Amino acid sequence: MSETIKIAAAQMSPKLGDVAGNRKDLINWCQTAAEIGAKLVLFPECALTGYVIDSRDQAGTLAETVPGPSTQAVSEVCERLVLYVLFGLIEQDGSQLYNTAALVGPSGFLVRYRKVHLPAMGVDRFLDAGGEPFTVVTLPDLDLKIGIQICYDGAFPEPSRVQALLGADLIVLPTNWPAGAEPLAEHVMACRAIENVVYTAAINRVGEEAGATFIGRSGIYDPAGRALAKASATGTVILQADIEPARARNKRIVRVPGSQEFNRIADRRPDFYGPITGR
Repeated sequence: MSETIKIAAAQMSPKLGDVAGNRKDLINWCQTAAEIGAKLVLFPECALTGYVIDSRDQAGTLAETVPGPSTQAVSEVCERLVLYVLFGLIEQDGSQLYNTAALVGPSGFLVRYRKVHLPAMGVDRFLDAGGEPFTVVTLPDLDLKIGIQICYDGAFPEPSRVQALLGADLIVLPTNWPAGAEPLAEHVMACRAIENVVYTAAINRVGEEAGATFIGRSGIYDPAGRALAKASATGTVILQADIEPARARNKRIVRVPGSQEFNRIADRRPDFYGPITGR
């Protein structure tokens, strides 16, 4: 197993309602990621559908099952390129509709995550909230453990702490941050990295959609919160960074032996945190 793993994040500009076209673009980005040696490539929230959707009926016309046609198409590319891919779409499960991130790899579909925290904006106004616990998934053959969230989830510190306690090396946040969310784009995932001593990645989109402007600024951060790769506010681009899972697993930080040492996991005092789980 490799001690260092190259990951990539594709800051793209999906077209509203064009699932086939967006899927083609996503597959092209996968080829680019493979050419630079990436083993995992991350895509934005609702990368297949667009986000500024005005009704549940419209969302339903763009939704698909997971696993389904898009996970199958992407998994075929993953098998050929020996690549893992995480991408956002609208999922239909019976009468339910979810904002979902699907993870696929060389052996096919692996896992889905349904967005838990839904803001009153875009397509989220018409979707059902995910009801499954936050978990961590290990990528076969890579010895990399990732925690998956979507957009608004990142505004809450608790999901990242849960995933860190479950052993995440990397926490990923596909997102559709619009104008007005610049402070989140600049600070939130760096903060989550520092709090939990994990790698983090935020994958945003660019472009305009139904009057909304998306602000890019995708980023990959190390366990100290330092940016390993950052994108601008405009323009499509693929970011890349080398991450070391072992670094995220060592929570003990020593700046000066004996006088500046700390561990943000072992030094917690959970008995004092009761109100966090209150309603």
